[in-house]
Amino acid sequence: MSQPLSPESLDGKSVLVTGSSRGIGADTVRFFAEAGARVVINFRNKEARALKLQKEIEAAGGQALSIGADLTDPASVEAMMDTIRAEYGGLDILVLNASGGMESGMAADYALTLNRDAQLNVVEKALPLLSSGSRIVFVTSHQAHFIRTTPTMPEYEPVALSKRAGEDALREKLPALEESGIEFVVVSGDMIEGTITATLLERSNPGAISQRKESAGRLYNVNEFAAEVAQAAVDPIPADHTRLVGDTSDFVAE
Repeated sequence: MSQPLSPESLDGKSVLVTGSSRGIGADTVRFFAEAGARVVINFRNKEARALKLQKEIEAAGGQALSIGADLTDPASVEAMMDTIRAEYGGLDILVLNASGGMESGMAADYALTLNRDAQLNVVEKALPLLSSGSRIVFVTSHQAHFIRTTPTMPEYEPVALSKRAGEDALREKLPALEESGIEFVVVSGDMIEGTITATLLERSNPGAISQRKESAGRLYNVNEFAAEVAQAAVDPIPADHTRLVGDTSDFVAE
C-alpha cells in the first residue's frame, strides 16, 4: 500500500497509537512517521518488536518513542502519558487501536475491561495532553460496530459486544470532547487478513475467514487497513463520526 499521507503533512505533530508494536498498529505508526509525525509505539509485552520498529523509524530520519504500558492498569497508562508529556509536550492524534478478548487464560471480564474500560481510561489520561484541534480515532470492526443489529460468529460475540460497549461509551463523551475542540472518529473495518484476531477465529472456527472473504468479495490486509486508519486521522470527520472500510452489504444499518 502506498503512503496515504502527504510528505511532511504531520511535521511537528505528536501521535500515540496503542497496541502498535505489530500488525495494524505498527503499519499505522509507519505511515504517521513517514509523514513527519513524532510517534509513540505502545506495547504490552512485545518490547523487542517495538524497539525494532523504533530503530527502523529513526534510521529513516523519524522520531519515535517505545513505551510499555498495560492499558488495563490505570497507573501504567498514567505513567505512559507522563513520559509523552515529558518527551513531546502533548499529543495531536490518539489512535485507540489496541483490543483483544480472544486470548486464552484471561479472566471472564477481560474483553470488557480492555475494550471498554481501558479505552475510556486512556482517553481520560490523555485529555490533558490533547488540545483544541487534536483528534481521537477509535478502531473497531463491522462485526462489533453492527453487533446490535447483525449477529456475528459465536466465538467472536463476547469481543464484539465489548468493543461496541467501548464505542458507545466513547460516543457518550462526544459533547464534552467537542466542547474542548477535540475531534473523534470511529474507523470500522471488516475482518482483516493477517491479524491476531483473524488467526484466533480461524483456529476456533476453521473456514470462518475464508467464508467471510467469499461473502464480502475481498478482505483488506493489515497494511491496507492501516492506511485507512492513518487517513481517518486527517480526513474531514463524517457527520456520524464513522468511517466504514470495506464491504457492509451483509450488515444491517443502524
